[in-house]
Amino acid sequence: MALGTVASVAAKSALTIAGVGTLSFIPLLLATLAYFNYDIIDPENRPFNQNTLRETYDFVIVGGGSAGSVLANRLSEVEGWNVLLLEAGGHETEITDVPLLSLYLHKSKLDWKYRTEPQDTACQAMIDKRCAWTKGKVLGGSSVLNTMLYIRGNKRDFDQWESFGNPGWGYEDVLPYFKKSMDQRNPYLARDVRHHSTGGYLTVQDSPYNTPIGAAFLQAGEEMGYDIVDVNGAQQTGYAWYQLTIRRGTRCSTAKAFLRPVRLRQNLHIALFSHVTKVLIDKETKRAYGVEFFRDGKMQIVYAKKEVILSAGSIGSPQLLLLSGVGPESHLREIGIDVLHDSPGVGKNLQDHIAVGGLAFKIDYPVSLVMNRLVNINSALRYAVTEDGPLTSSIGLEVVAFINTKYANASDDWPDIEFMMTSCSTNSDGGTQVKKAHSLTDEFYNEVFAEINNKDVFGIFPMMLRPKSRGFIKLRSKNPFDYPLMFHNYLTHPDDVGVLREGVKAAIAVGETQAMKRFGARFHSKPVPNCKHLPLYTDEYWDCLIRQYTMTIYHVSCTAKMGPSTDPMAVVDPQLRVYGVEGLRVIDASIMPTITNGNINAPTIMIGEKGADMIKEIWLQKRRRRSNRCSRLGQLGVKSKRQYPLCKIER
Repeated sequence: MALGTVASVAAKSALTIAGVGTLSFIPLLLATLAYFNYDIIDPENRPFNQNTLRETYDFVIVGGGSAGSVLANRLSEVEGWNVLLLEAGGHETEITDVPLLSLYLHKSKLDWKYRTEPQDTACQAMIDKRCAWTKGKVLGGSSVLNTMLYIRGNKRDFDQWESFGNPGWGYEDVLPYFKKSMDQRNPYLARDVRHHSTGGYLTVQDSPYNTPIGAAFLQAGEEMGYDIVDVNGAQQTGYAWYQLTIRRGTRCSTAKAFLRPVRLRQNLHIALFSHVTKVLIDKETKRAYGVEFFRDGKMQIVYAKKEVILSAGSIGSPQLLLLSGVGPESHLREIGIDVLHDSPGVGKNLQDHIAVGGLAFKIDYPVSLVMNRLVNINSALRYAVTEDGPLTSSIGLEVVAFINTKYANASDDWPDIEFMMTSCSTNSDGGTQVKKAHSLTDEFYNEVFAEINNKDVFGIFPMMLRPKSRGFIKLRSKNPFDYPLMFHNYLTHPDDVGVLREGVKAAIAVGETQAMKRFGARFHSKPVPNCKHLPLYTDEYWDCLIRQYTMTIYHVSCTAKMGPSTDPMAVVDPQLRVYGVEGLRVIDASIMPTITNGNINAPTIMIGEKGADMIKEIWLQKRRRRSNRCSRLGQLGVKSKRQYPLCKIER
């Protein structure tokens, strides 16, 4: 990107958040222009939006998110394979590049803006008691809206997947696919060649900007008896600097990493603003042969010679299966959809990571990330010239900790709580975008946080790693443009309540360490609404608190789970092929049998890499067999392709 362009982007980004003097009208103007005209801004060479499509492709991929972008890249590597990637959204914007502004993308045009159904077990502080599930409606999917955290999970996660009857999904099997994508920019971590690699499409690096609070977090961890570790290395339990998908101070989405480098491939077409409504499945043969999609104001159809691949995410993929007649028979009949295959597990088994929001600790020194103090023209110039500074911070996320509560076996190195440790908190932008992104009610925010608006704080968000509660998704109607009904079922299992409560207690304890007390740390202990009747700091109070500001970490997954044919709730087999339908796969976070121990973007990219190799293995093997057969026919004197027409197929 040219320096002038970067400077312009940085200045606009800064002014979007904080006006300067008499020019306070400019932020509103720039924010409005960026929001409503993002689709005409093109600061880098983006992939082409293919206007004229072929009638038939070898592979049709639905969804250009974290897995779909990988698949489009890897499958189009094969000469002679024509690949179509259909994405419901458009391109990234110049605002999406700025790490600090990720929460400003929530509820924008790039977000599907999903909301769960009201439930009494969680999200009581949210508007209408409905959790907001942000999902990327943009090329690159949720990797364009997330906080760029690169965490693979725990080796036991994948060994457990394999133990469920999924051969080839153990840790040693999937590790090469994590490494295949990676370009690790931290030279000290890159020396560990067992766990890291360089030269891949996806840039992974440390944050370019940290406050003094970050180093104090690490010292606090050592005080509490934890090691400083590489959470993507040999040991997960401990404290570490975050590793992020950032490149030169800007977001490295999967669209930027996997699609921009291959934008000139003639065998890869990308169609944006293409909302797929149905998979076309032959009722007699039970084979997928194409998709129906809405684009340019009309329904269109495209055919797939080999496979249709659903990478529409953990909400979109099960919704499409249901709309196409694959799902629980009783539900499909209730909605009025013809049943092509009774698959009880579609939309079930929903898992997500939740954290307790709003655990803020006041401090006495101006070292935290306060929006109206640090985000200014000076920060913008620093961002443009040196590619660091506050604008490169991932909303203050500096240190991650994986810890054990009393419910975990510490000897297993399979922690049950992740601390997301930040140099800011919910109040750090004065009650503007964070409150909006988390759908907090005005009443809750004002009562709990108004008195510390724009004050120096740090935050700890304890996140439960292995929930036992299971939600589900089902259709609202057979209209493909109606959002499905989403039931999170958070904290419906009593064990989840206990683990999250202990996570809150452990977070409070961090604030009591000498490392944090040097900043004058003290917990902001304002009693939360709906819990004032309970004695402060008792188990009963914490159990109430965690049901108020229940934060999704946007890791909805497991809604089309992988499993053996003996598992009645398995939707796909270990090759990610949909049971009961030929020529159809699901390759995204939906297929996880259980959610991984950490943020899920890295595992989703791995699933895309492994899924692409599975497809290649099958179809290239068929091509080799056919090529050998044709060679033998040639040796026998069959010289004309008319005499053996199959020899002209599968070049």
